[in-house]
Amino acid sequence: MKRYAVLAMAGLLASFAAGPVHAQKKITFGHQQVFDLAPVLLAQEKGFFAKHGLEVVLKPIPINSQNPAALESGEVDIAMPTASVLLQAVNGGLDIVAVAGYSETIKTDSNFGIVVRPDSGIKAPADFVGKKVGVPGLNAFLHVMFREWLTMKGVDWKKVEFVETVFPQMEGILKAGSVDAVIAIQPFMARIIGSKTGELLSNFIRDMPEGMSITVFASKKAWADKNQDVIKAYRAAFEEGAAYAHAHPDEARATVAKFLKLPPPAVAAVSIPKFNTKLTENNLASWVKIMKSQGMLRGDLSVKNIIVP
Repeated sequence: MKRYAVLAMAGLLASFAAGPVHAQKKITFGHQQVFDLAPVLLAQEKGFFAKHGLEVVLKPIPINSQNPAALESGEVDIAMPTASVLLQAVNGGLDIVAVAGYSETIKTDSNFGIVVRPDSGIKAPADFVGKKVGVPGLNAFLHVMFREWLTMKGVDWKKVEFVETVFPQMEGILKAGSVDAVIAIQPFMARIIGSKTGELLSNFIRDMPEGMSITVFASKKAWADKNQDVIKAYRAAFEEGAAYAHAHPDEARATVAKFLKLPPPAVAAVSIPKFNTKLTENNLASWVKIMKSQGMLRGDLSVKNIIVP
């Protein structure tokens, strides 16, 4: 009898050693091909998601403005819309909420820029009148911010033609002369400048208020209501990934370069963005003001009701 008890105990211990007793919660995260993925990729590689009981499946979404549709259709559980895309989707009637902050503007930013074709004739903000500018998503973060920048410089942005494109294609359409300038992000910006296809005109985000949300983590409200523990676990794992990225910037760059299939030198100039899962009304307030001035929002919009505590 004692022998059977020992065997039973051995079998029980073996079952514990084989893996966790409780299955991990599987979620699908929709993303764009950008450097800001660093904390997410590191959270996967270093086991931070697994540590918090999550299995995260990455699903590419080509253009940021497609994030709300991907959430609404159930294609993904969590997405990374820019703040402007989130606010416009909510204002349009979609039941989407921000489950966490992601990245924010800083005054020392060097990861975003206006890149012009050398022969475009663009030397100053006023020169954009009558020109074509490629943006990574109409009414997304960089499009809205660029229009606000033009307004700050006394230029009527309605006299500029905007073309929606994805970051990897910006170098090609600039070289082909399809556009006169692009609003780019690292590491794609460095590649365009390095090949002399374009020249940096301005790191224009430096002129914007600090602490504005750039991207946020969002989900359908119904999903968020049912998955409060998952949201908390996701935030915790992401924060660990962000801390690791700041502590090991070279490894973070290498990880993103590998994922985006870029040569390591292409990401050498990228600075680690400011990541912050804490999201407040202040992070979104400036967006509401800017978007209203651009005619993007109708009526009143309470950002408090959009943020999941």
